[in-house]
Amino acid sequence: MRLKSHQEQFIRLAYENIGEVISRQEILDLCEAEGIDYPHWLTSNPKYRHNVRAHYVLPIDRLDVRPKKSAKFVPGWNSDPTPPGSAPVAPAATAPAPRVATGAATALESTDPSLAFNGGKSLVPDRMDTYVSWGHHDFIEKIIKSGAFYPVYITGLSGNGKTTTVEQVCAENGREFFRVNIAPETDEDDLLGGFRLIDGNTVFQYGPVVEAMRRGAVLLLDEVDLGTTKIMCLQSVLEGKGVYLKKINRWVLPEAGFQVFLTGNTKGQGSGDHDDKFIGTNVMNEAFLDRIPVMIDQDYPPVVVEKKILAKVVKKHCGAVDDDSKGFIENLAKWAEIVRRTFAEGAIEDVITTRRLVQIIQGYCILGDRVEAIRNCVTRFEKSVQDSFLSLYDKIDADIDLGTSPAVTESTAATVEIAATSTAVVGLTCKFSDRNIVKSHGAQWNPVAKRWFIAQTEWYNLSDNVKTAIGIEFNPIWSEPQRDGALVDGAPVAYPAPATV
Repeated sequence: MRLKSHQEQFIRLAYENIGEVISRQEILDLCEAEGIDYPHWLTSNPKYRHNVRAHYVLPIDRLDVRPKKSAKFVPGWNSDPTPPGSAPVAPAATAPAPRVATGAATALESTDPSLAFNGGKSLVPDRMDTYVSWGHHDFIEKIIKSGAFYPVYITGLSGNGKTTTVEQVCAENGREFFRVNIAPETDEDDLLGGFRLIDGNTVFQYGPVVEAMRRGAVLLLDEVDLGTTKIMCLQSVLEGKGVYLKKINRWVLPEAGFQVFLTGNTKGQGSGDHDDKFIGTNVMNEAFLDRIPVMIDQDYPPVVVEKKILAKVVKKHCGAVDDDSKGFIENLAKWAEIVRRTFAEGAIEDVITTRRLVQIIQGYCILGDRVEAIRNCVTRFEKSVQDSFLSLYDKIDADIDLGTSPAVTESTAATVEIAATSTAVVGLTCKFSDRNIVKSHGAQWNPVAKRWFIAQTEWYNLSDNVKTAIGIEFNPIWSEPQRDGALVDGAPVAYPAPATV
């Protein structure tokens, strides 16, 4: 049977560079250096096997035109396969060494599916018209510009610009950027690489982590706290020492400039106070975390920065920032600040992120309607949370009417009044993680006093067991002998005599 073109190509290259006998490792090196597919047709056929393990004899007799060079074996890559008792084959004096690429992709490598990442296109991210540098931007830029390997873990609530900051620093400095989103199923094969079926051939294809190392790029492991122990394969990568690819028996070293950033909503110690918000985050292995020298917290942008971001979004999508849009931006920034403060106090269970504000302002530019833009972007929340958000914005923006009912306008996130049947209330203190227990007994949050309150009648109607539990956990600020001195929003409250239980 006549040889196929790719088979003939491999035989010629292997024979001219190595000789008639070739080892498995030499095959891998040659395929990578020359940008050709792995010759499974050779290694899987028993008739081509040499009597030395993991070595193969090239079928040069099947070539139409025999190569000009005489057959020879060049030792040096692996051990000499000449069997004991046989006459050794004289090595070539000027045999070329294999070209093993470990740095940036070249024109030669672009034909290799394991090397031509992203079709050979640049991986430097585009600059965002709406980006505003703030927070840890300068710190991250210093690390990237230094060229030193210094992994950084950025943690904080969702939608505050952790990923965008790293991406835009790379964009500003012309650095290639690899973003890898971690999931519970992410494993070594996804990160480091594995064998893939390409054009009918099974070839080893590098994963994004190895590609970033080979190109000296910036690697971002996004949402890393969603990963499991399967990502422990990255420990040597976090040490800056490279990584051993077991499947092809090769150690890959990072090129100069390689850097790793990690982002997560938690610090790798579990979700803590936000256990109901970041489902799926894990307690990360301490050995993994200990290899990350720096961890920085990132909060939401301050109001002045957030207004700049929204103004840039309006300019991009609307063309100009007029008086109406400027007023809308002011109100949105103030609204988000109050919501976040209330969220931090534990009074509400959701928050308006910077990403959510951008989505609202985009909707405003597209629809030309504040009400519809806000409503569409808060629909994802539960009805009670929607009502609280809309009610609060209704109070801030006097130019619109979101149509909230009187009951809604007195929701806990939007009013300083206590929605109770009696003005007599008991002030409680509790930890954020215990807020649901307090609410289950009828307590409500006062964002001005920054305190939980429960109606006095409700307090006295609780069973002794419940009152004992609450007394231990939440320590009432008000007690019977000093009830007349209690304050609600800075005003004294006169309490009637306790009801008889």
